[in-house]
Amino acid sequence: MSLYYSHTKKTAAALADSLRETGIEYVRFELPDLAGLSRGKTVPIEHVESYTRDGLNLYGGTVTLDSASHPIPGTGYNEDANFADCLMVPDPATISPVPWMANTARVICDTKWYDGAPQHAAPRTVLKTLLAKAAEMGFGVRMGHEFEFYVVDLETKQPLYSGAPIFVTAITHRHPALDKLMRVLAQSGVDMITANGEFGPGQWELNFAALDGIAAADCAFVFKNTVKEYLRTQGLLATFMTKPYAHLSGSCSHFHLSLFDLKTGKNLFLDEADPDGMSALMKSFTQGILDHAPAAQAIWNPTPNCYRRIRPGTFAPSNISWGVEDRSASVRIKASKDQRQHLEVRVPSALSNPYLTAAATLAAGLLGVQKNADLAPERKGLKEADSSFKKLPTEIHESMAALQADSEFTAMLGEEFVKVYTIVKQAEITRLRDEIPAAETAEYFDLY
Repeated sequence: MSLYYSHTKKTAAALADSLRETGIEYVRFELPDLAGLSRGKTVPIEHVESYTRDGLNLYGGTVTLDSASHPIPGTGYNEDANFADCLMVPDPATISPVPWMANTARVICDTKWYDGAPQHAAPRTVLKTLLAKAAEMGFGVRMGHEFEFYVVDLETKQPLYSGAPIFVTAITHRHPALDKLMRVLAQSGVDMITANGEFGPGQWELNFAALDGIAAADCAFVFKNTVKEYLRTQGLLATFMTKPYAHLSGSCSHFHLSLFDLKTGKNLFLDEADPDGMSALMKSFTQGILDHAPAAQAIWNPTPNCYRRIRPGTFAPSNISWGVEDRSASVRIKASKDQRQHLEVRVPSALSNPYLTAAATLAAGLLGVQKNADLAPERKGLKEADSSFKKLPTEIHESMAALQADSEFTAMLGEEFVKVYTIVKQAEITRLRDEIPAAETAEYFDLY
């Protein structure tokens, strides 16, 4: 991914000219914030060249705003930086159309302070730093995200149909918005591969192809924000909230990853002589994920609501475990025994930030590789049914404590990011804890 920190005026002009030639009149400069939400500014084509060349000014604390858009004190990005601006620097490799808006494109940006220093707490920067560490070890990283989400009526917030019709084709296509959405995603540059209904009524899963490096998370970012924004134009609301309904299926983000040799392109997770096709590198990487899973849980499941999904018999793992083709395990080994060999982390929620899910998984796995960690033997049977496994944190305050206690993991993710993430999340937790849930009012108000 080439950035425009030092590119010439001619390069910026060429970019603007190429957009103009395709009829683009506006470009949305977007960045993923701490939650993975798109924030930024929309720029008329006449000003794209200058902002590409010089950077686009934006409030410097934007990447660290909490879920209610509050600037949280103490992060180093808000009052302690005099509420200074930063610069958005577009990555031209990420330009894609916004099909439901006339003559409009988007571009994903990195951010830096006016003195040129990167914003190390920015999620895209965190992942790029981890990818660079992997590259130093000779590894390329191939990744793919799977997201489940509910599609509901915009006004009533109720699902579009009832029951649990997973994979029932006729119901999957009952609402024409799904077919339209698939086409819009393809027009947005998302390489769709499958679409199906999930367990929940109106719960969908639309999958897209794995990609190498930062492009994988960029694609997931475009996917999530396109789904939400486009379906609203159809009178529908898409929610990636992990557990929107108490008695219905939660929504996850299964995360797939493999390492490949940067020189040869060979899948480094594959050993054809191993019964399950698992190389020693894959085994060490998997053990690293397991060793640091309690800390990673704070990133894989970043809100109190996420932990309502972790219930027995729901394919939401609560045990720290691995298994070959075991959907109940935290880490599922996709043992194709060919170049498709990879692992799948089944813990993250749909609400998670794709850049940070990838960064946390990569950080943990690389720690295992650095130690040549020995993978614990696989146990027989469903891993989620085995009560002898160590448990993942099932409340956010537990996972946040685990994150702060894991010095190796936090060092790999970066001190500045972990500081900002911890402060913002603690502020969110405290604010939400002080709210009175509707269920408590319904239970106690009249009765007592």
